[in-house]
Amino acid sequence: MPLLPWHHRRAPPRRGVGRRRPLRGGVADLASCLAGCLLLLLVVAAAAVLCLSSPSSRARSRGHHEDGGSRGCGIVPGGSGATTPRVTIFSAPRPPPEGSPARQELAVRSWLALPGNVSVVLLGAGPEAVALAARLGHRVTVDAAIDFAYALTRPFTLSSSFTFTGTPFFHSMVARAQAATDTDICVLFDAEIVLLPEIINVLARFSKVDADWFLVSLSRNVTDFHYQLADNGSHWVQADGKEASFKKLQEIPADKWASESYDRGLIVAWNNPSSTLHAGVLPSFLYGRGVHNRWLAHEVLSSEMRLFFDASSLVLGSLSSMHELTSSKIGRLPSGSWEYSVNRHLAAIYGSYCCQVPARHFPMLHKVVKQSEDYMLSKVDELSLSDFFITKEGNAHGGNNLWKIQNISLSGYLQSYSSETSAPELPYYLGMLLELVADKNRSVVLGVAGASYRDMLMSWACRLHHLRVTNFIVCALDHETYEFSILQGLPVFIDPLSPKNVSIDDCHFGTKCFQQVTKVKSRIVLEILRLGYNVLLSDVDVYWFDNPVPLLYSLGPATFGAQSDEYNETGPINLPRRLNSGFYFARSDNATITAMEMIVEHATNSGLSEQPSFYDVLCGENGTNRISNDKCLEPNTNLTVVFLNQDLFPNGAYKGLWEKHDVRATCKELGCFIIHNNWINKRKNKLHRQMSSGLWDYDPSSRQCLKEWSDRSIFRMIGQFHLFEDTNS
Repeated sequence: MPLLPWHHRRAPPRRGVGRRRPLRGGVADLASCLAGCLLLLLVVAAAAVLCLSSPSSRARSRGHHEDGGSRGCGIVPGGSGATTPRVTIFSAPRPPPEGSPARQELAVRSWLALPGNVSVVLLGAGPEAVALAARLGHRVTVDAAIDFAYALTRPFTLSSSFTFTGTPFFHSMVARAQAATDTDICVLFDAEIVLLPEIINVLARFSKVDADWFLVSLSRNVTDFHYQLADNGSHWVQADGKEASFKKLQEIPADKWASESYDRGLIVAWNNPSSTLHAGVLPSFLYGRGVHNRWLAHEVLSSEMRLFFDASSLVLGSLSSMHELTSSKIGRLPSGSWEYSVNRHLAAIYGSYCCQVPARHFPMLHKVVKQSEDYMLSKVDELSLSDFFITKEGNAHGGNNLWKIQNISLSGYLQSYSSETSAPELPYYLGMLLELVADKNRSVVLGVAGASYRDMLMSWACRLHHLRVTNFIVCALDHETYEFSILQGLPVFIDPLSPKNVSIDDCHFGTKCFQQVTKVKSRIVLEILRLGYNVLLSDVDVYWFDNPVPLLYSLGPATFGAQSDEYNETGPINLPRRLNSGFYFARSDNATITAMEMIVEHATNSGLSEQPSFYDVLCGENGTNRISNDKCLEPNTNLTVVFLNQDLFPNGAYKGLWEKHDVRATCKELGCFIIHNNWINKRKNKLHRQMSSGLWDYDPSSRQCLKEWSDRSIFRMIGQFHLFEDTNS
């Protein structure tokens, strides 16, 4: 059956972000979007397919409206003279031992061997990805500008389940694909899936559809893939060197699906990247930890914003089977680990994946059927992905629709993770986290935050990620911040002794709440020092321009470096009560530990915050221990206190830097390492000042760090007009 000519150009990309409902009304509306190319397909078992392809029939079909229960077939438009679409493949390689560099290289080579205009973007900056891109040429690029669940710079060997190992966030990967401006079609899937030429044929046909669409398919999971690409990458060969035809590749027998890993096999593709995929928010799923692919497919289908094409009957790719190997052999995480629990929890509380009553009619859903060399669209009500989710016994997972798949995949934890209060917890004590994050000098950066500053905490963490500062740890003052930090991939622990009445808006300088919170910080720092780690305590309202840890460590032993709170540009910077306890570096040595014990005891017995205790203990009341304009010497321990250079470590009142037109440029001229957003009252005012200055690195609406491809201007506007009111609700 010949393909019908296409008479309409593709619609330009749409940039709206609101919920849209194009193409309602069943088959007739689909026909309208396909320029009237609607033909009836009667599918009964193995019956013949009848399509009315005459011009008069097509003309009649343009005005024809069928009821919602009908079935139709639209031949996907095509033509020999059609322009080849630009296809960009996005994938995140997994480092060994979880991923196989050999399988991943074979997969990427198969992508590059596809006909047409295909490019590849490897998401992440792992050495394997960089080396692979260097070997395979200019069509493969590496983009590290995605969010990770706390990337490490060195391997960790305590436990295979201890996984702060740089797991990428799925929502950040999708956002990166959506930001692509130089492609017509985005494709996203596992880095070990070998693609077959069929996928380009399918995408080339669908590139002519004058509507937003989303396509999902399943790769075939085979035990052994014995084929290799020839040296020039133009064709596949068998083990004996004989060329293998595409037909022969299609005939590879499908193995049984491993129930704990079948989410990996989904291939998703969509056009018009700048258009919205679905209504609502894509949560911060951990990539490769289950659920996220099926969740996204479900939400796209349920949102009815795009035509949804189920291409699972086609053979588009192959995923080498790993289910015969144990987790210990291949380095994979057990499906019961906290990362899988995070994804299950997110799937339960976001969208309608777990909670929506199964619908029986989906006006946007169509199955792609291949007849001879043509691709047909069959109107269906149920997604048929479950036909390929087969257990070792050969039984399909619960029937033939997405909700039945969902019920199986989510069984056993729907009740456990049905609300935010039941979010998973990290099974790590403080000592384990310290061993994980500390740098080679056993130094860590400590951030302390409660619910009132959780978005500022994330902006702070995003900035550290950008600077590749990986040796940080977060102390959560409340369970809400603890759960939030887990879902954001931060190495976090909760302080069980922190005050329980931390107010959202009334915990600023001078309040009783502020006094209680500050005393938590010195106590936690002392505990870390006793465990043998140096600590840079940095309040989350400190913006980092560069990493100051090497400089502060170079101050040497028995030296305590702290920011000065003096705002005068001349004169001593170590005057009474001018030591800022929101940014200081403490070494784990006897002198410092003893001095910190004295500070904690002094603060415990004080009715003030901990900040006066630092000065009174280290520099003496009224500054009796001052030895110059920028130092003090604590007499009992011989601990030297260095007040840090104001140009390099300015506070919020120094030189009026926060009021400058371009704070970043001004601080760059001074050589600032950081700038403290203090000397300002009220949380809202602090947020306004930092956001309007452009020193903000987090998008709370998408739960992502801002990237080079993000629109930062909106945050200047938000800061200017005080619209940042409900981000902590």
